[in-house]
Amino acid sequence: MGRVTVRRPVVTYSRRTHRTRVDSLAAEEPLELRVGGKPLTVTMRTPGHDVELAHGFLLGEGVIGGLADVSVARFCEGTGPDGLNTYNVLDVTLADHVPPPDPGVERNFYTTSSCGVCGKAALDAVKLKTRYSPAQDAVRVDVDVLTSLPDALRAKQKVFASTGGLHAAGLFTSSGEALVVREDVGRHNAVDKVLGWAVLQDRVPLTGTVLMVSGRASFELVQKAAMAGVPVLAAVSAPSSLAAELAEEQGVTLVGFLRGDSMNVYTGVERITA
Repeated sequence: MGRVTVRRPVVTYSRRTHRTRVDSLAAEEPLELRVGGKPLTVTMRTPGHDVELAHGFLLGEGVIGGLADVSVARFCEGTGPDGLNTYNVLDVTLADHVPPPDPGVERNFYTTSSCGVCGKAALDAVKLKTRYSPAQDAVRVDVDVLTSLPDALRAKQKVFASTGGLHAAGLFTSSGEALVVREDVGRHNAVDKVLGWAVLQDRVPLTGTVLMVSGRASFELVQKAAMAGVPVLAAVSAPSSLAAELAEEQGVTLVGFLRGDSMNVYTGVERITA
C-alpha cells in the first residue's frame, strides 16, 4: 500500500538562523477508480482506506445505494519504477442488478484533491435524486454535543498531528459518540472514506447521525451527506451559498463556523436543542 506520510529534508528559518531537519508531509497520490474495468475517475488522495473511498464515492454519485450493490472491489496491477504494485488502480464490479454509471457521472478523468466537483459537465449533473430522505429524520442534537465535536474530531486526527496537512471527516451519533474518523489530503475524499465505511458496515442510510468536517461545507459535501441519508452536517468553517441551498432542499441541517461554544445554523434549526 502507499505511504500515508513522506519524510523529506527541510530547511527551517527563524530569527535569521536556520537548521536542516527531516519533516513529515501528508502523502498525495493518484487513485484511478474503474467500474467494471472501465475508467471512471482519477482523484488525488492520501493512500489508505481506498476501498472505503470507492464505495463512498459511488454512493455519493448515486451509482450504488448500499453494500448489496457491489460484487467485489479489488486493486489492479499498476507498477511503479521499482516494479512493485502502486495500489493506485481500483476496480469495482457492481452487482448484476445494478446498472453501470450514468455518463454524467464521469469526470474529466482527473479530479484534484481540493475540489471534487471540478470537471463535471454541468452543475445540474451533481443535483442527484437521493434514495434516502434526510428530511424525514426526526433526530435532535444538543448544542453541547455539537460544540464538543471539533475537539473530538481533532483528537482522532493521528496523521494531522504529525503533518498538519490533512482534512478530516467524522461520523458521530446524536449523543456525540464517534463511529468513524478518516483523514485525507482532500475534503471530499475524507468524507467518501467515512461514507464508504458506512456502506461496508451496511449502515446506510445514516439516520440519526452527524457528519463533522474539518474545513468548509461545500455543495458537494452536502450532496454526499444527503445521498447517504445523513441528517446533520457540521463544519468548522463556512458553507457556500449553494451548499445552504441544497441543504434546505434536501432537509439537511447545516451547521457552520462550529468553533468553541458558538456556531451558525443555516438550515434545519429545528433539530438543534439547547
